[in-house]
Amino acid sequence: MSTAEHLQDAETWKRGFFMIVFVAIYTAAEVLVFGIVVFQFFSRLFTGELNPRLVEFAPGLSRYIYEILKYVTYESDERPFPFSDWPTR
Repeated sequence: MSTAEHLQDAETWKRGFFMIVFVAIYTAAEVLVFGIVVFQFFSRLFTGELNPRLVEFAPGLSRYIYEILKYVTYESDERPFPFSDWPTR
């Protein structure tokens, strides 16, 4: 294939669009992780306990972030949630 054909490849442009979308989602997920970290720290500091819902949610979020990174770095062709199931532990 020539360079001109590569530039006109619809699949590449489609992937590029989804990569931009998932980088934006990744950025929002980073903010969410920061919020969870701060909340859990203060919860532990003031109550001596962690929020059990966040303890259960965090591993799925971590795996989701990993799936996003795999997709945007071309390690995987499978689009993360919402195009696939939400990751579990």
